[in-house]
Amino acid sequence: MAESLVAVITGSKQPLEMQRVPIPELGPGAMLARVDAATLCGTDVHRWQDAKELVPFIPGHETAMSIVDMESPRWDNLGQPLNLGDRILSAYPSCGHCYYCSVALQTNLCPERISYGHQHPPQLLGGCAEYHYIPPGGDIVRIPEEVSSPQAASAACALRTVMHGFERLGPVLPHESVVVQGSGPLGLYATAVARDRGASRVFVIGAPDHRLQVARAFGADEVLNIEEYPDAAARKEWVLEHTSGRGPDVVIQVATSSTAILEGLDFIRPGGRYVNIGGSGGAMVPAGYLGFKYLTVMGIANTLGRHFHQALQFLATKQKMFPFERILSATYPLEQTTEAIQAMADLSIVKPVILPSGE
Repeated sequence: MAESLVAVITGSKQPLEMQRVPIPELGPGAMLARVDAATLCGTDVHRWQDAKELVPFIPGHETAMSIVDMESPRWDNLGQPLNLGDRILSAYPSCGHCYYCSVALQTNLCPERISYGHQHPPQLLGGCAEYHYIPPGGDIVRIPEEVSSPQAASAACALRTVMHGFERLGPVLPHESVVVQGSGPLGLYATAVARDRGASRVFVIGAPDHRLQVARAFGADEVLNIEEYPDAAARKEWVLEHTSGRGPDVVIQVATSSTAILEGLDFIRPGGRYVNIGGSGGAMVPAGYLGFKYLTVMGIANTLGRHFHQALQFLATKQKMFPFERILSATYPLEQTTEAIQAMADLSIVKPVILPSGE
């Protein structure tokens, strides 16, 4: 039986183990794809740092692939038949018959949704592998010729999540200012999209400096390094000084700290819109922020197939506006996935690229 080499997380902060797992037989609607490039994101780092009951699992949910086998015909999200050799992204399959799939039309909330990057081997449902199993169902999105596989991989989580966030946010008007809390991949892509959507001013709060330099290249008018402004009160003063004393019209929260949520809700202007993409934890939001301050607060849970498509189209059509290659810091062979995750955890790079084929 054919096998696939995979990188497996077996314990918190432990070196990944290289294992060979059998390639499963394909049932109706299933496909097998070769992993061309897998980029890592903050979720991969967090799962590695605190693996708990997940282990063992194959990380990686930002994966650009090429179809190598399919049991029966399948079509992409535009209704075109898929062929062997097509470069694709795979949105997460949902059950298709629950309340969220058939009534609410929110398949991102399907309780039986199959996600990638935390499944136990021998399930080939992680990008840090030579091959990836694609279950039946779920949208398949072709990668445009103009977009490289590493760039496309980064669209499979970071950028498509940002697209979902801006969909919920609605139009960004020409007079509106935007603050992006966080300068990781999510924050950098949010900066580019905010600039593209026509914000009057875009500000980024984050660290370290090399990420903030990419934020400037992606359209930030001003950046604030939290290492130089460790006090929340000083950061609020900086934001108010740059927004005529009112606070920004829009805040996009893409950091990982629950304290960032409260901070952003504090300095946003009354009547503003707040989109929480990255924050988690036990932040207790005062009722006054939702009532007397008249804020609109939105959260993001997963994404839909159209967000993958939007992300790829953004990369394909905005290459002259933004140096997207700067978000991809370094490449690693599959056998060096540990080094890649560690480098991202140390914030020494923005986003690593895993090339299982070594190319």
